[in-house]
Amino acid sequence: MTATLPPAAPVPTARWLLEPQVGLCACAPSGRRRKGTYVTRTIDAAAGVVRAALFAEDAAAQPGLLQRLDARVKLVTLLGLLVAVSLVQQIPVLVVAYAATLVLAVLSKLPLGAFVRRVWLAIPLFTGIVVLPATLNLITKGHVVVPLGSWFGHRVGMTAPGLTGAARIVLRVATSVSVAVLLTTTTRWTRLLAALRALLVPRMFVLVLGVAYRYLFHLLGSVTDMYEARRARTVGAEDGRSGRAFVAASAGALFGKSHQLAEEVHQAMVARGYVGDARTLSAFRLRALDVAWIAVAVVAAGALVGLDRGL
Repeated sequence: MTATLPPAAPVPTARWLLEPQVGLCACAPSGRRRKGTYVTRTIDAAAGVVRAALFAEDAAAQPGLLQRLDARVKLVTLLGLLVAVSLVQQIPVLVVAYAATLVLAVLSKLPLGAFVRRVWLAIPLFTGIVVLPATLNLITKGHVVVPLGSWFGHRVGMTAPGLTGAARIVLRVATSVSVAVLLTTTTRWTRLLAALRALLVPRMFVLVLGVAYRYLFHLLGSVTDMYEARRARTVGAEDGRSGRAFVAASAGALFGKSHQLAEEVHQAMVARGYVGDARTLSAFRLRALDVAWIAVAVVAAGALVGLDRGL
C-alpha cells in the first residue's frame, strides 16, 4: 500500500517582489551624458577608417554596373570624366554631371544615402566654407542679393557673381569627389593596384601604395590595442589632460613599433612572392560591356564639354 504525502504548503512570495518598481521618466533622464575624451574620439575616428574600408570591400563585391567593368577601363574612363568635369563652367551642366554620378551609384547598388553623406561631409562642405568669403562684395564686386548689414559704414552682403562662382566650385568639387568615390568603392584594392601597374604606372609607386594600405590597418590595430589595454587598467573617470599625457608618452613606443611592423609587413609580402607587381586571381579581359562603357563615357564627356560651350 502506497502512502500519500500531504500537499506541500505554498511558499509565500517575498513582499519586495510584488511591489512595483519606480520607473525612470523618459523626459527626465537620471544620468548626465558624458563627452568622450580626446583619446576616445581619436580611437573612434580610427575605427571609422576601418569601417569605411570594409564598406568599400563589401560594395566592390556587389553585382552592380561598375563592379562588372574591367578595372583598367574603369580607371581610364573615370579619369577622363574627371578631366571633362574640370573643363565645365556652367552650373546647370555641373548639376547634370552630379546627377549622373548619383545614377551610377544606384546602378552600382551602392546605398544612395551613405554615398551622398560620404561625398558631402568631406571636401565639398570644406570647400564651401573656404570659398564663402569670396561671395562677399568686399572681394567679388557685383549686385548684392543677400545683404548682411554694414561694416564701418560700408554695405556688406553676398553678390550674385560671388554666389555663382562659389556654387560652380562646390558643384565641380562634389562631382569630382563623387567620381573618385565611385572608382574606389566599386573596385577592389588589389585590382585597382593591378590596373595601375597594367597602365605602366611605376612599380615603386604601386609598391608604396600596396604596403601603405596594409600597414595602415596594422597600425590602427596596434593603436586600438594600446588604448584598450590602458583603459582596462584604469579605474575612475578620465580627463583630457591624462589622455594627452598618454598620447605623448606612447608616441615614442608607437614609432618604434610601427617601424618594426613595417618591416614585418614587407617581409611577409615578399615571402608570399610579392615583387612590386600587383597580381589578381582573375586576369584582365575586355568584354562587350567594357567596350560599350568606353563608348558611353566618350559620348558623355564630349556631351558635357559641348553642352557647356553651347550655353
